Amino acid sequence: MFLLDAALKRLIHTGTVTLTEAGGRQRVYGTPREGWADLGLVLHDKGVPGKIARNPSLGFAEAYMDCRLDITGGDIMDFVGLVRRNNPWDSGRDLDNPGLFAKLRLAVVGRINRINARAASLRNVAHHYDIDDRLYDLFLDSNRQYSCAYWADGVTTLEEAQIAKMNHIAAKLALKPGDTVLDIGCGWGGLAIHLHKVSGARIHGISLSKEQIGYAKAWAAREGVDHAVTFSLTDYRDVAGKFDRIVSVGMFEHVGTRNFPTFFRTCHNLLEPHGVMLLHTIGRAAPPAITDDFTRKYIFPGGYIPSLSETVAAIEPNKLMLADCEILRRHYAPTLRAWFDRCVAQHDRIVELFDEKFYRMWLFYLAGAATGFEHASLVNFQLQLVRDRDAVPITRDYIEATEKRLNAVQPGAGQPGAGQPGAGQPGAGHIDATVAPLRRDTAPA
Repeated sequence: MFLLDAALKRLIHTGTVTLTEAGGRQRVYGTPREGWADLGLVLHDKGVPGKIARNPSLGFAEAYMDCRLDITGGDIMDFVGLVRRNNPWDSGRDLDNPGLFAKLRLAVVGRINRINARAASLRNVAHHYDIDDRLYDLFLDSNRQYSCAYWADGVTTLEEAQIAKMNHIAAKLALKPGDTVLDIGCGWGGLAIHLHKVSGARIHGISLSKEQIGYAKAWAAREGVDHAVTFSLTDYRDVAGKFDRIVSVGMFEHVGTRNFPTFFRTCHNLLEPHGVMLLHTIGRAAPPAITDDFTRKYIFPGGYIPSLSETVAAIEPNKLMLADCEILRRHYAPTLRAWFDRCVAQHDRIVELFDEKFYRMWLFYLAGAATGFEHASLVNFQLQLVRDRDAVPITRDYIEATEKRLNAVQPGAGQPGAGQPGAGQPGAGHIDATVAPLRRDTAPA
């Protein structure tokens, strides 16, 4: 109990947490303030403090999952948010040198848990994406976008934000009718279908998830676009051919740092000389770190969130030019909170599909992620890469202009691109040719 007491004294300064021990004794941490949470932390057995002390993040998560502790006056999102809000990454405090133990842990543990060997990739993907497919219908938007949405001005719903995200990506790709596009880590196919419908491009999506590929193929067939939108269960290292465009959303976090050079070398070789690539990934605004024990054990085995420095270091030797870099600082937090709220509303159904332990695990995962984007160093990177510096216009005006045109026609829920004239036909509602890249012979000297 001594270590938990010391930790709460260190972590909670503003807002309050009233700890109720298994024996009934209560302790209060923090100071009340308007606008800050006042929560209770109830321990149901005497073994919980020791479990948390041995491994704070994993121990707390497992005690919560096993119903050995509960939050009162709020929920797990409120509790994790209060802790993180009291200890923000961008706090403005002066910096201290990291201790020797922290440096050793990063050097040893970090090297081990960032490998993600090729042989383990399929198993790691299946752990998260090949669980009961009905789960994702309970909390994702109708386009099945399991990645950061784009909350532009005036966007108020998750469905709108995910369509805005796909249009944002389409604009940065500067798509033209007939372009060939490789979607690395295509998920359930919603982005690929949407990109085809707004541009007339031909899309091939790849994933290591059998469930996702089966779902995506069936979806494309129902939409009548399977002649132009195809999918396969393929490792990115095994793709053959050349593509005018490459897009990868939410997959780079599963590559592993040891494989970063291979990933970008492969993308360089798959991209046509005048091609464009858009990489959308969770990232750190901080230096390289390690994946926390809870996430590695329960959520994304083999997963790793990269820093910008190590990502760019892997890009540079492979002759890909960083043409545009956008940091989405806040957009994932409201996305994750929307997923969290939908999961809470679907408590009974999730428990029916799995059990209470899974439900609590999933909430802890979403709460930790959402508050990580609000108060820790998590952000999203959108990196536009080219082989030829003149592959896209020399100003960013074309991105905004294209986005405005695409957002002016909102596709119907559940049918990417639906509601546009000729939806489902090649080139329907395609991106205006005026956004086509500057050719080498028209580039300024």
